[in-house]
Amino acid sequence: MENPIVDTLSIKEKREIVSLLAEVRPYVEERFSREEIESFRRLMREGMRASRHPHDSKGLCQAILGLKTALLFAQAIEPDHNILLAIALYPLLKEELTDIVSVRKRWGEDVAGLLTGLFSVDKFSNKNNVVHQDNFRGLMVSLADDIRVIIIMIVRNLVLMRSINHHPDEEWVRNVAFEASCLYAQLAHRLGLYKIKGELEDLALKYTNREIFTQIAHKLNQTKKSRDAYIKSFIDPVKAKLEEAGLKFEIKGRTKSISSIWNKMKKQKVDLQGIYDLFAIRVIIDTPREKEKSDCWLAYSIVADMYTANPARMKDWISIPKSNGYESLHATVMGPESKWVEVQFRTRRMDLVAEKGLAAHWRYKGVKSDNTDQWMTNVRDILETADSGPMQLMKDMRLDVYGKEVFAFTPKGDLFRLSSGATVLDFAFHIHSNVGAHCTGAVVNGQHRKITYRINSGDTVEILTSANQTPKMDWLNIVVSTKARNKIKQCLNEDLQRRADLGKELLERRAKNRKIELEEAALMKLILKAGYKYANEFFADMADEKIDPGKFLNSYMEETAAKSEGPRISAGEFQMQRGEEPEGKSDVLMIGEKSINGLKYKFARCCNPIYGDEVFGFISSDGYVKIHRNDCPNAANIRDRYPYRIIKADWSGKSGAMLPATLRIIGNDDIGIVANITSIISKEMNVNLRNITVDSHDGIFQGNLVVAVSEQRQLTTLLKKLKTVKGVKDIQRL
Repeated sequence: MENPIVDTLSIKEKREIVSLLAEVRPYVEERFSREEIESFRRLMREGMRASRHPHDSKGLCQAILGLKTALLFAQAIEPDHNILLAIALYPLLKEELTDIVSVRKRWGEDVAGLLTGLFSVDKFSNKNNVVHQDNFRGLMVSLADDIRVIIIMIVRNLVLMRSINHHPDEEWVRNVAFEASCLYAQLAHRLGLYKIKGELEDLALKYTNREIFTQIAHKLNQTKKSRDAYIKSFIDPVKAKLEEAGLKFEIKGRTKSISSIWNKMKKQKVDLQGIYDLFAIRVIIDTPREKEKSDCWLAYSIVADMYTANPARMKDWISIPKSNGYESLHATVMGPESKWVEVQFRTRRMDLVAEKGLAAHWRYKGVKSDNTDQWMTNVRDILETADSGPMQLMKDMRLDVYGKEVFAFTPKGDLFRLSSGATVLDFAFHIHSNVGAHCTGAVVNGQHRKITYRINSGDTVEILTSANQTPKMDWLNIVVSTKARNKIKQCLNEDLQRRADLGKELLERRAKNRKIELEEAALMKLILKAGYKYANEFFADMADEKIDPGKFLNSYMEETAAKSEGPRISAGEFQMQRGEEPEGKSDVLMIGEKSINGLKYKFARCCNPIYGDEVFGFISSDGYVKIHRNDCPNAANIRDRYPYRIIKADWSGKSGAMLPATLRIIGNDDIGIVANITSIISKEMNVNLRNITVDSHDGIFQGNLVVAVSEQRQLTTLLKKLKTVKGVKDIQRL
């Protein structure tokens, strides 16, 4: 017998842990009590001794990653007590060296909530399969539940990206870089964490196109001396003029990120020498809150007097800040040697918000936090209602994050912020879903405009509606916002369902008049044969009189008549064929006193029976015994039409395979309801969540869950627990 491989820390790793603890200590001692520090040290020591897997599957030390994340969060964002604690405790929780109950008891509900969020994200996030739709949406919905979890994940991803240079698993590194670029860099941008966003994109370029990254970095190093000299020649006279005006300030130059330069080179189709704005000058003014705008404009006027400004490249985010709270005045001027130079004017407070994004609002309590709440709402609109694949989700995120903004007014003077290129239809859906669904056009600046009119900043827009207007498929080509697109799809799906219900009711009524009993399996087979992929589309066409129900019923009778012909035999005369045991499971079914282990049987998909349900067997024409629940929707029809094919079936007394059960949940569309439901399921022993589909309309949440259980008692217990979730009104097994 081979000895198991022992996973231990190297001497180098132990030294790095000691060094990182020393760096983190000042932030901890400032915000933690002595009792908390001692309690945490004891937990860490015990955890280190008990740790059996200090490295993850890729050979990275979890303790080092955790400490680096805590340190970077403290330095780049905010040394928050609960967040630092959650980051440090997470590796212990992940390795099951502590649990949520213990954390909640010792450190409080908030820390336990953060850890639950991080654990939920890790459960969905699979670095080797991030583009799988269910994993991606699960990850994103988890992220959107708590803004602090988002920020922790962004910082943790940057630490991971810094740690994987020259990692031997190149494919995994590319996947991590892809996730960093497409997800975390975009989230960092929207949160205003521009420095982190820039480094994530630089590292992503480095790992996916190392040759280009190295070339640009090398050329930047070669030109650094001349670039620094130019920045000095620009700054010195500006500095003197600002001092003469009595302003207190700091002025500095910075080179743009490598990824930003590469994007400009591709967009402008030029080499590095053709990029005129490789760097930017930043003027940071120390001034009271009430004088911020006036002092920024004063500094701008001084520079504009010295150098000719380019009005086309003027960006005023002081009068109207960005949606992530970013405030700054950007100007491009003609500097020495006839070179264009970008100059940014901002105050010390604005600079902190620009460096630390929305997180800086925690420090400046006087700043409204509406932007944070609005951002979270927008993220949920993009993620939770999206029904497209992960690549479309990423595209939507990129459009919403990087797109420019336009500002338009309602007739009452309310100011709305929209994505660049937004149409009248986008504006209508931005106001309300019902307004958008019935929009026929608008009066823009006193003139009538169509729904396709693209809004410009400063427009005053009055939406026109009609009760007879309904969403059309071509509307999807008119709107640019993700929210409007998803609402239009939702309306179109609801209309399709309404028409499908009418069509199905029409067919069932005709069948009843002709005394024809419709069998679901045969009906679906005929619908597929008619060229329809989805039954709803077939029934909708029937409602629209594109399909004659009478002719269809004639085809149905011909199809079923051919199959029904044949010798009638009793259940006793039926010769059961022995076949493969389903999925290698043990014998869990009996016919009377006889086990049917190894016989060809299937569990009916119409009712999905599980161990413990009252069941019966139906001998189908393909030689299988199909097991149905006694309360199956098709049970009455089967017993009435085919009594000679019914056989008695029961369970053998031992629990069987993990079988699917579908649950229908209805409740209030509260924030976090999906996370709460999935959290309860994940904690249940021997219960797996196979699939989840959700929909929400007018504040009502509806969803279908498919869970795998091995017996009926487990399902009963799960149903009781799910009914206790806040907001759940009704839950039933289908």
